Amino acid sequence: MLTMVKGAAAALMFFLELGVLIALARWGFTREANIVVRILLGLGTPAAFATLWGLFMAGGKAPYQLHGFARGAFEVVWFGAGAAALAASGLVTAGVVFAVVYVADAALRLLTNQV
Repeated sequence: MLTMVKGAAAALMFFLELGVLIALARWGFTREANIVVRILLGLGTPAAFATLWGLFMAGGKAPYQLHGFARGAFEVVWFGAGAAALAASGLVTAGVVFAVVYVADAALRLLTNQV
């Protein structure tokens, strides 16, 4: 049973990570700016965030792996940015749901010693 819970929490974490990138892309593409700026924001913001994730968080293989408080702070900023991007692009309810799902997943990962 615990193995299933850990697997579900890890899978949810992966989908939340992808959700942040999608939310950032949506935010960039929905800005009130000319098309070039929207394309740069829509593609550049998720690319910058993905680079940060790869440098600091990527599944134990990151060159500058964060631990403890630094990891927790990075996660809160990362997933908070995803929720904020949804809200800023007009999907306020989706942003709130995203934040709540992240908090529930983080609590579950803490309870199952996956952090």
